Amino acid sequence: MAQRAAGEIPGTDIPLVVDVDGTFLRSDLLVEGGLTLLKAQPLRLLALTVAALRQGKAALKAGVAAASGLDATALPVTAELLAFLQQERARGRKIYLASGADHSHVAALCGHYDLFDGFFASDGVVSLSGAAKAERLVQAFGAGGFDYAGNAAADLPVWAVARRVIVVNASSSLRQAVRNRFADVMEIAPQRGLPGACLQALRPHQWVKNALLFLPMLTAHAISLPGVLTLLVAFLSFGLVASAVYLINDMLDLQADRDHLRKRLRPLASGAVPVLTAMGVVPFLLLAGGGLSLLVSGGFVALLALYFGLTLLYSLWLKQKPIMDVMVLAGLYTLRVVAGGAAIAVAPSAWLLAFSIFLFLSLALVKRLAELHGRRRNDLADPVGRGYSLDDLPLLQGLAVAAGYAAVLVLALYVNSPTVTALYAVPQGLWLICGVLLYWISRILLLTHRGEMHDDPVVFAIRDPVSLSVFALSVAIVLGCALR
Repeated sequence: MAQRAAGEIPGTDIPLVVDVDGTFLRSDLLVEGGLTLLKAQPLRLLALTVAALRQGKAALKAGVAAASGLDATALPVTAELLAFLQQERARGRKIYLASGADHSHVAALCGHYDLFDGFFASDGVVSLSGAAKAERLVQAFGAGGFDYAGNAAADLPVWAVARRVIVVNASSSLRQAVRNRFADVMEIAPQRGLPGACLQALRPHQWVKNALLFLPMLTAHAISLPGVLTLLVAFLSFGLVASAVYLINDMLDLQADRDHLRKRLRPLASGAVPVLTAMGVVPFLLLAGGGLSLLVSGGFVALLALYFGLTLLYSLWLKQKPIMDVMVLAGLYTLRVVAGGAAIAVAPSAWLLAFSIFLFLSLALVKRLAELHGRRRNDLADPVGRGYSLDDLPLLQGLAVAAGYAAVLVLALYVNSPTVTALYAVPQGLWLICGVLLYWISRILLLTHRGEMHDDPVVFAIRDPVSLSVFALSVAIVLGCALR
């Protein structure tokens, strides 16, 4: 079968027709509009979905497009296809968009990109995809009177009536099926590296946070082989559910992430992982994580469910509430500590819980500070989808200092408590950890103030040699004080 590379299609008198969802755009307009509406007006989305059972998919697309206010021009485009279209346009070729998306979104794309001579789209009555799109294009250009760029199996009826087949952003299985069926195929931006991008979207580096599950066992000196094995299962369970939460959060936060200096490069925001793919992975992660939790304890299952519910509420609503958002983040970290205790029936001490709340409140504030400093440094406006402005920097800085130093104070009071005398051979040595922690928190705050902090302090800590040295020194001090 003949196969052409990008830029090798002859004949500028033959119009080029380009699909939108997954082809020109590395996303899906209906899905993104639905997610935007789910976050802002979930009941409206439910009503539109119910109405679509009577009125059809085209009506759903029109309703979501009108209600969501999604800016189609802000979605990521396929760079290789865009370059090819610009080249064809420079040669004088007529180019059209043809999409199953609602006409309002497609019209916005036509107006934004100076490439297209017109468009075909769903109109609220007819959903222009598959056979309906093929029929419409044949009416406009005649059978074999146009070249067509698409990305999915739904485009097969259109390719069947096109002069030449252009496959964009397609999986290896679809590319092979197209080669077997059609004689003249051109491939642009073939889908590669999806498994790696999916793994990145799961944020496995964030699983280090789940090490907090082990704290109740370690601080109570209740180490045992069965306990360690149970906590390893709990660690895996929590990690799978947390990864599902990260995917949900990224799906609900697409617009804000694309406005962020670093987050715009995330797999979902950049289009490296299709949103529909992420939607398919989430149930698997939840089932796997939930199933493993049943092997731990009933209390752990309940706390894991609470964690999922709180994070979902955070993604949908609480993230936009200033101060409340950082308090919830601190609570979610501390919930891991409580869950670790529930897994092995060891109640974490009040000292540990208080220390955790203050420490992670400080780090949550650092996270917000780092984002605001980054925006100020790059002369950007206030962040989208957050409750903070650049004017809040001084106040947030003070709150972060207060919370961080409160964590050190709690640790100092704990060192001076009767509990420590019973658990440690040399309890006075634990005062060294107070000094080490005071240094580390002060350094974190200083780097944040200078605008040198990563906007995720946990990621910074696991990559920062000084932070890793501080952790190793703290562990050594604890072990030295515990040995009898």
